[in-house]
Amino acid sequence: MSVRVESAQGPYDVHIDRGALTHLPGLLGDASRVAVIHPEPLLPLAQKVAATVGRPVTLIAVPDAEAAKTSEVLDACWNTLAEARFTRNDVVIGIGGGTTTDLAGFVAASWLRGVPYVSVPTSVLAMVDAAVGGKTGINLPAGKNLVGAFYEPVGVICDLSLLDTLPERDVRAGLAEVLKCGFIADTRIVELAREDLADAADVTSSRFAELVTRAVQVKATVVAADFRESTSKGTKVGRESLNYGHTLGHAIEAHAGYTWRHGDAIAVGMAWCSRVSRQLLGLDHESVAMHDDLLGGLGLPLRYEQSAWEELRAIMNLDKKARGSMLRIVGISEFGKPVVVDAPDEKVMVAAYRELS
Repeated sequence: MSVRVESAQGPYDVHIDRGALTHLPGLLGDASRVAVIHPEPLLPLAQKVAATVGRPVTLIAVPDAEAAKTSEVLDACWNTLAEARFTRNDVVIGIGGGTTTDLAGFVAASWLRGVPYVSVPTSVLAMVDAAVGGKTGINLPAGKNLVGAFYEPVGVICDLSLLDTLPERDVRAGLAEVLKCGFIADTRIVELAREDLADAADVTSSRFAELVTRAVQVKATVVAADFRESTSKGTKVGRESLNYGHTLGHAIEAHAGYTWRHGDAIAVGMAWCSRVSRQLLGLDHESVAMHDDLLGGLGLPLRYEQSAWEELRAIMNLDKKARGSMLRIVGISEFGKPVVVDAPDEKVMVAAYRELS
């Protein structure tokens, strides 16, 4: 299976299948060298990939999880490429979860003002979110993804067999982003999950493969129409629709010192946003309850520290959707119909948070 992404920077394919790593050599073009950026625990996989590319390979190990997305790690990657005499037509491969692919993509975007990049995500979250759409970057203490670039890969390889050893909690956290795609666009995702939530979380099932493919297709369609996240207003929502639940979710991640899984934080963000949408956009009670049933049914959290609201609200002001001092959030009026809300009522946001807490 493959999904075509018609990007403004050039089309590319997302290969989704068990054994999809066989597509990798065909994506390297005439590169003389390859750099493989990987988290330290995935060294065996990085070595396996290096053995298949038929070119000199520089392995660059980085810290696992959010610890990879720092300016210090970025600087170390640049220096390693310099020592390897990495040129503009050589290729960077990012192997790992969303933090690694975010970092590797930014390394590729910034080295010599842009070198080819191939993404090999190894988590559900990375496959359906971080690896598709060209958002790359690192974190700052002040907030998540505040430094980065829009930079598309030449190809993405979602080898579903790489998920076989992924901890169940990480699989379920990744499914939060899959469900998000159902809430904002493809309602069939919601139906598939409702029919059999356990099967939906089984990485070997055909239902899971369909959910991943549908989520990638949602992101590919949205990105093709609004690559730089610049067209959203009211009910005409472009790429910003993908940020449903993320305004609060990103604030939770920053407040927790990036110790929370992204999917866990986004689950809380979507549960909160469904309640804000009920009050401001008329989202029906059944749909709000469906958020809780599906997210909670996957074992994802639906609440965060009650006393943290004021701090979270301050962090939310740094959200990328904000315009000047005005907060903007993405809500839904019904499944599949996102709406951008400018300056949402503060009392409604507080009440929604208290309802969760």
